[in-house]
Amino acid sequence: MSTHQMFNAFPHIASIDIGSHSTIILIAKKEDNVVRALVQKIEVCRLNEDNFGKLCEILADFRRLAHSLGAEIKAVAMTEAARKIKSQKELLQAVEKAVWVKPRVISGEEEAELSYKAVSKIYGQGILTVDVGGGSTELANGKNFLSIPVGALALFKQMGAIPGPEYKKWAKDFFKETNLKPFAKREAYFVGGTAVALGMLVKEMKTFDANALEGQTVFVADIERIIIHLSNLSAELRNAMPGLEQGRGDVIICGLYWVRSLCEKLKIDSIKISTLGLRFGLLYD
Repeated sequence: MSTHQMFNAFPHIASIDIGSHSTIILIAKKEDNVVRALVQKIEVCRLNEDNFGKLCEILADFRRLAHSLGAEIKAVAMTEAARKIKSQKELLQAVEKAVWVKPRVISGEEEAELSYKAVSKIYGQGILTVDVGGGSTELANGKNFLSIPVGALALFKQMGAIPGPEYKKWAKDFFKETNLKPFAKREAYFVGGTAVALGMLVKEMKTFDANALEGQTVFVADIERIIIHLSNLSAELRNAMPGLEQGRGDVIICGLYWVRSLCEKLKIDSIKISTLGLRFGLLYD
């Protein structure tokens, strides 16, 4: 064995997705050109000007976790909140110091393309991917890539935990300006925290299980039922439900309203849940 082989200490690879609502690390191995997850960890950290310290603590923990498991962090990507933040330069410096890797702020279109790359690697071309995040939503069909500055957290900030009649008017006005026709009537794979939480709620799962969730069909009627159920619970009970911990219970109803609206505009009566997405796409890039 050569000295180089002996000291090649990273048999695995990792990526970090720093979103508007949460930050996720994926530790994986690449087999037959397919990225297979070994460990995934999510921490809710709503990115803004005031919480760089909390974010960097999470990222330093992620770095230590990756290195302890023999994984090299290959990519660190930041999305909508970082695209909008005023102190972007300071944020990038703080993140690089925490993870020892230069992060990049990616465009919405690149985010859409990377999510599509990850999901289509498994399910084939011609599908639609919809990545519903905290601050934005990305749609991709392999030819068209669109980023919309609407997400579960953004709607929560605008309308509160349970949207009222104003949501219907807002959605009607919004879609007058947004053309989703290129993406309509396709088999749709929804990724992101809202989609995963929805899948867990429909299956009544106690803990996250990527294999059990992957490819799960959810009907629009299921979304309606879950919205009604969650709207009748207190905030404390919502946040105590599996999949809605760490504050996701605050934003989930807005996220589901938005998913329902997207289904209506895309002219589909069911969606597929995928646990893949940007963090996987980063390791194909």
